[in-house]
Amino acid sequence: MLSSRTTLRKLTGFTDGAAARAQPAGGRENRSVRLTTEDARARFAAQRVARLATAGRDGQPHVVPVTFAVDGDRICTAVDYKPKTTPNLRRLRNIAENPRVTLLTDHYTDDWAGLWWVRVDGHASVVTDETAMQPYLDLLAERYGQYRQARPAGPVIVIEADRWTGWSGSA
Repeated sequence: MLSSRTTLRKLTGFTDGAAARAQPAGGRENRSVRLTTEDARARFAAQRVARLATAGRDGQPHVVPVTFAVDGDRICTAVDYKPKTTPNLRRLRNIAENPRVTLLTDHYTDDWAGLWWVRVDGHASVVTDETAMQPYLDLLAERYGQYRQARPAGPVIVIEADRWTGWSGSA
């Protein structure tokens, strides 16, 4: 039986030591890159779904997939007509207790050079006023045909992005 270190080397192509952290065995150069804010924003905006992470006072994380629209450093998502177990959604309660949120979107492919992810850290607010919701619902309806057919009743979650970060498997 192979040792776990030997198995890891065979599976990953990495050798031991500090040099291995910088370059895989066989001389393959690591071309992964951090994304610029502009590239992160563009990749994020092009995706159709993101994951919204919230945490309440107790610090317990809660993650849900969301549809969204981007307007500069503002991201909006709505509570829509899809069936919910309760109108008292945990994400809304969490935002009321702790407005700090994170959104994550990513792209996966079996060619790992094509992998990437973008994370947006920000502060969220819940908009319930019908008039104030309309511009955000318009943005969402422009992006999703389902919202043109059945406009969400809301509320709308509005995230003000404080930080856009991302990574790509290749330059």
